[in-house]
Amino acid sequence: MSDLLIHSMAEFSSLILPCLEEAKVSNIAEIGSEFGGMSKLLAEHAGSHGGSLTCIDPEPADGFAGWAAEHSHVHHVSQPSLEALKTSQAVDAWFVDGDHNYYTVFHELCAIDAVQRAADKPLFAFLHDVSWPCARRDFYYSPERVPAGWRHPHSFDHGVKLGDDRVFEGRGLRGMGQFAVALDSGGPRNGVLTAVEDFLREADTEERPLFYVHVPAVLGLGIIFDANASWSAALAEFLLPYHANPLIARLEENRLRNWLEVIDFQDRSV
Repeated sequence: MSDLLIHSMAEFSSLILPCLEEAKVSNIAEIGSEFGGMSKLLAEHAGSHGGSLTCIDPEPADGFAGWAAEHSHVHHVSQPSLEALKTSQAVDAWFVDGDHNYYTVFHELCAIDAVQRAADKPLFAFLHDVSWPCARRDFYYSPERVPAGWRHPHSFDHGVKLGDDRVFEGRGLRGMGQFAVALDSGGPRNGVLTAVEDFLREADTEERPLFYVHVPAVLGLGIIFDANASWSAALAEFLLPYHANPLIARLEENRLRNWLEVIDFQDRSV
């Protein structure tokens, strides 16, 4: 079913790559590798600018480790993100597309921010899945990595539907054993967008203000960047037409509803 839905961060390349050029990005770190998708685009950009790409993923897709080993400027860190970030170095841009739950994303952002601050480098981060279905509901690839106090009751067998906070056994958008969904939607410490908002509430200060852009397409792209950076004004001007754009959001809703109808048809046909 996933083959029917465009879901790759690479779909945003026409927005992301100009941003990387404007900010003169050469060294990049990616949490959650996307072999054949965003990882290759980022590797091409880093290589053409004399930089490097660090991919943090404990369980990448088949073939990824071999591909990374073939490129001297691509480094694969086979650890969970929160472990890897303890020893990570600052880079020019971060891509966060790993485990889509509050605990992981919030602490990833806090750790990334600390690394960038320690090196006196601006924060520049791209995050995927900031819109439905992960905006206000945790998804877990590895629930055991989320401490009990942060982990919501969840199921690998249930799915979700647009415009409905309930979960449905064997129906809707679901992981087919690959990931679990939280049984409840909304509330504190639940969902990727909630994690972003809580991080911004703590990290956005008068001394170091942060801009946030939300592109409501392809499951949602979030961009956080340092408002004091020399390139921030140009980036803000370029991205403003896409931020919370109601037409884009409406087209995304229609796309998702059509896709969910296909899933329902497939489920009824089994």
